[in-house]
Parts: sequence; C-alpha cells; structure tokens
Amino acid sequence: IKGGDVLDPSQSLRGKRDIGIRWGVVEAIENDIPAARALKTIDAAGKLVTPGLIDLHSHVYPYGSAIGIPADELAQFQCTTTLVSAGDAGVNNLGALRRYIVAQSRARIYAFLHIANNGLSGFPVAELYNIDYAQVDACAMALAENPDFLLGVKVRMSENVIAKHGLEPLKRAIKACEICGWPARMMVHIGGVETKELMSDILNLLRPGDVLTHAYSGAPNIAGAFTNIVQDGRLLPAALAAKQRGVMFDVGHGGGSFDFTVAEVAVPGGCAADTISSDIHVFSGNSPGMPYLPNVMSKFIAMGSSLEQVVAAATVTPAKIINRAPKIGTLQVGAPGDVAIMEVVEGPTTFVDTRNNKRDGKVLLKPVQTVINGVPFGRPYQAPFAVR
Repeated sequence: IKGGDVLDPSQSLRGKRDIGIRWGVVEAIENDIPAARALKTIDAAGKLVTPGLIDLHSHVYPYGSAIGIPADELAQFQCTTTLVSAGDAGVNNLGALRRYIVAQSRARIYAFLHIANNGLSGFPVAELYNIDYAQVDACAMALAENPDFLLGVKVRMSENVIAKHGLEPLKRAIKACEICGWPARMMVHIGGVETKELMSDILNLLRPGDVLTHAYSGAPNIAGAFTNIVQDGRLLPAALAAKQRGVMFDVGHGGGSFDFTVAEVAVPGGCAADTISSDIHVFSGNSPGMPYLPNVMSKFIAMGSSLEQVVAAATVTPAKIINRAPKIGTLQVGAPGDVAIMEVVEGPTTFVDTRNNKRDGKVLLKPVQTVINGVPFGRPYQAPFAVR
C-alpha cells in the first residue's frame, strides 16, 4: 500500500509511509518500499491510510436478528475490518451467529450477548417487556462457553424496551457477567430512560470498563421527557462520576441515538467519547443521519475533535475493549493486514443528527478501499481469492 498519509494512533505515527503485507500480516512499514518487492500494489497517494476501523456497536447478524446487515456488505461503506454485534443474539440464537455468520464472514466479528434470550429476533417488538426473557444462568453459561468470541452482555434500558422493570434488567445482566468465570463487560444502551432518577441509578451501577452506548442520545421517554445524561441543559453528576471511574462512553449513533445538543454539553463537561461507533443496521443505514462510521467520525471533527482523536476512537481504543485478537487496531509489524484507505475531503459540508439538528463542517472522511487480512475488498480481485 504505497504513498499514503499513514495515521496510526497506536504507534503515535503520522506521515507518508509504505505498508508491506505478506501472508495476511503487516511485514514492513517504511518510508519507501521499492515497487520491485511487491507482487501487487495499491496506490494510496493523497489518501489517508489507517488501521482497519473497528465498529464497537453494529448489527451484523442477518437472518437471525431482525435488523442485521452482513458485515462484509458494510466494508466498502465503512472501512470496517472488525465489527461487534451489539446484542443481536441472545442465548437461544447465539450458536447460529457463531457457526453460520461469523465463520463465513471475511470481516472479523465479536459480540455482546443480549441478556434477553431471544436477542433482537423479535424487533420491533420489545424484548424485555417480559422480564422472564432475561435468564441470568443461561446467559452466564453462554459467556463461559464462548470467551474467545463474546465480550460481555448487552442490555437496552430504554423505557420502550423494558417498560417499568427499572434496574432489574441491568442487575441481571451484571450478575451474568460476574458469575461467568471471566471479566465480562457490560454494554448498556440508553435513550428514553423511564425517569430522570433511573438514568442516574443506571450510571451508578456501571463498573470500570463497562460501555455506555448511545451516550449522547437525545431520545425522549414515552411521555416525551428528556431523561438521558444531559437534563435541563446540564450534565448529570452521575455521568461525570461514571466517566471518572472508567466507564467507557461510546457514540452508537444509529437512527435515533445521537443529538448534537447533548454532545455539545457532555463533551466539554468531561464526558468525551472514548469510542466512536455507528449502530449501523437496516433501519439506521437508511436514515438522514447517515451513521456510517467514517461519517460519524467526521461529525466529531466538526465538533472540534482532531483527525488523530477520531481515528483513535475507531481503532486503538475499541481494540483495547475487545482485547481478543493480538494486534488489531494497529499497523505495527506482525499485526493482521487490516487497513482502511480513506479520502479526506476538505470543503463545506453539513451534518445532521438523529433529531434533525444540523451542524456545518469542513472535513468529510470518505471510504476508498478496505483490506482485511491482506486481501482487498473489490478491485483488484485476488486470484485465487485468498491470502497470498
């Protein structure tokens, strides 16, 4: 991959470099690799080259979840080489996700297991109106049996998902994490929480390393009240306390879960995004907010983040949370040959959030090509189609 502007936050690396990949692994990253040493070359001159992007919150369980998109279909639109299925599967349909989806996807997939044993298979019908779907022992057993693939447990805490069950779904999910035999994380979805008080209670239960997703949601509850981490224009003290004790704040943009006005209070208030993710699925992908990962990264540049910060939030930081495969989220020698090539388009552009707020920006990240395990998506096609 020749002549690109390489940005790799894991190595504090920024500058023009050539990247040499052999047998699916990064073998050299040098100022100049002679063309004669390469069997195939991708010209990245004038383009931004980063580690393959990691999407910590996506929905990539087609056929088993009601909202899933095949991970490989997202590669050309997102430059994503690793994706996390955010609660698509519960205990009852986890096996099919692992055997029939993950096993045949070129993109690397991990998952948070839903505390509801039916996962998101019943969407749009809420999975936790009946709390009996939250089976602690079964969830913990599935975690114990799949420590290489699962990251922890997902729970959606919106009122339109859990009705009047309060903290009980979250308590059950944490219990499953605690008894599974390894340090499983929580991913907790917020947005339209039942009461203002419940939002603080949720935050107070989260443990260091747990992930708060849809952190900047402006979605109201069923009664129309705004009950998320910014209330009456002020950041909740419980949100800042959670951030300070090590809870990870994840964007999870989606089709209804990112509000500029919330982020513009929370970020300067001390609750910056640790990870930028898309919450891409069949509905959000068609929404005006366009939550494809490079586009969401561009929104944060428009809000004042640097290019280095947004790339880190979609590479090295989520890689640390996943902590399953060695050296993902990096271009260091010995890492899998996962590379994102993007165009940095400079010029006036307008971004819209999920509540129709608009903000102007000057930079747009546009996917060009994605390479996974040394094999590029699209042209040029490999023959035979394998790591070579």
